[in-house]
Amino acid sequence: MQVTKFGGPEVLSVIERPAPEPRAGEVLVKMAAVDVLFLDTKLRQGWGRDYFDMNPPYVPGDGVAGDVVALGEGVDPAWLGKTVVASTENSGTCAELVAVPTGELVVIPDGLDEQAAAVLLHDAVTALQLVDHAAVRPGEKVLVTAAAGGAASIIVQLTAAAGAHVIGAARGDEKLGRVRALGAEPVDYGAPDWAERVRDLTGGVDVLFDGAGGHYGRDAFRAVGDGGRVIAYGASDGDFADIDTTEAGRRGVTVTGLLGIQHATRERRRDLLRKALAEAAAGRITPAIGGSFPLEEVADAHAAIERREISGRAVLRP
Repeated sequence: MQVTKFGGPEVLSVIERPAPEPRAGEVLVKMAAVDVLFLDTKLRQGWGRDYFDMNPPYVPGDGVAGDVVALGEGVDPAWLGKTVVASTENSGTCAELVAVPTGELVVIPDGLDEQAAAVLLHDAVTALQLVDHAAVRPGEKVLVTAAAGGAASIIVQLTAAAGAHVIGAARGDEKLGRVRALGAEPVDYGAPDWAERVRDLTGGVDVLFDGAGGHYGRDAFRAVGDGGRVIAYGASDGDFADIDTTEAGRRGVTVTGLLGIQHATRERRRDLLRKALAEAAAGRITPAIGGSFPLEEVADAHAAIERREISGRAVLRP
């Protein structure tokens, strides 16, 4: 699948190319699952060109899960036939066959399918980093916005398991039901006074994980108690929340953006991924798969994400 030019979902089209040949140190993965990120829809529109070198025509996608079907020069023969998941740094995974460096490969454990692994590749690794940074303690009150989403749903599970009282903000009965099933107290942030009700209920939350941004993030800030911690990591509402830093300073609230959290090395990210895959295989983490689309219907997946129709992560399959 190729982005022919910057624009709406309609700029995604099917192309055919010769099967790639893995180079030295690479393997060829037969794609079984690719997760579609909100970021993918923004890049397709031409957003973020100062940070991402994406110039049409290009094949989108960063993560891929599937079987190793060919080896490049110098690759350990033991990789052949392994079922793996890997990141390619925003390059070309919306394809039937994907060449991947062996240093990016992580074996998917028994008991976990490729779609779940593809979702965990981004969502669980991000969630683990954010929750570790926030250092959530038992008994603390935690508010998670866009709580039925990919990384947010993992944050809900991790903080609830850590003994926190978790409140999950979402919209609509389906998403609110999912938040409740994940172990959080749901709140509908479609109500105009929702943040005030959360603050009245809790006396002010200790930690806010904001993956919504925009006006939802600004509203959520009002529910944070004095001395609280805000982790702003997403912008599913279109823009990152513009939080009043003067007000935050006056109230002793620390605000940390995703770029302010130390980026893990690739090896550290693989270690986090292995941990997440093991936890999911054991049933202790459940990834949020909101919709599964055939590869050639990636435009429909993009459109569904932009219309907020999917609770969780969209996944592509062959």
